[in-house]
Amino acid sequence: MIFDASRMLSFDLETTSVNPREAHIVTSALVRIDGHEVDKREMLADPGIEIPEAASKIHGISTEQARAQGRPHAEVLADTVQAIKQGWKDGLTLIVYNAAYDLSVLRALTGDFTVTGPVFDPFVIDRVMDKTRRGKRTLTEVSKYYGVELGNAHEATADALAAARVAWKQVRQRFPQLAQMDTDALMEFQAVEWYKDRVSFKKYLEGKGRDASDVSTAWPMLG
Repeated sequence: MIFDASRMLSFDLETTSVNPREAHIVTSALVRIDGHEVDKREMLADPGIEIPEAASKIHGISTEQARAQGRPHAEVLADTVQAIKQGWKDGLTLIVYNAAYDLSVLRALTGDFTVTGPVFDPFVIDRVMDKTRRGKRTLTEVSKYYGVELGNAHEATADALAAARVAWKQVRQRFPQLAQMDTDALMEFQAVEWYKDRVSFKKYLEGKGRDASDVSTAWPMLG
């Protein structure tokens, strides 16, 4: 199956922690794009734990708000996983900016989440296809570079929409060769290039005398 940038399910989480092994969901956004049809869904969860102040400052949601207005964490998690699996069944490509984080959160929370369909990560594509560009690779900065309006950064739906628009521009305008790859080849390409990038980063840290033990070289979205 060739990657079709007009048929995507873009996904983003806002959570309680930057560590995917510890994070609980605060908001989950799923933006389904099928041709001209765009369906947005955002769920607020009560994570069941205190939301650290540092996390609240990023996404703007307090523990009190999540407890008062959020759905049970288990329900939001189950609905998120179900929507992703349905998207793959329907032939959509899952778009996730920095997929290694968001999908690892799902794996840690469920214990058995696996990737059974195509994933396109605009963060990985930007890093490996434009290695020499200076500057940060945050969604905010990458959106500016590609001329994509982000809106409220770290608001899950806004982030998911921006990631989808960046992915579209990458495939349709900047790197059209990606549109000629089938989804299996595209997944393998991202995994291989991610490995090379992480090996290079580890060597850089080690050369600076810094700890590189937490840098994983495996792109966890295969299998």
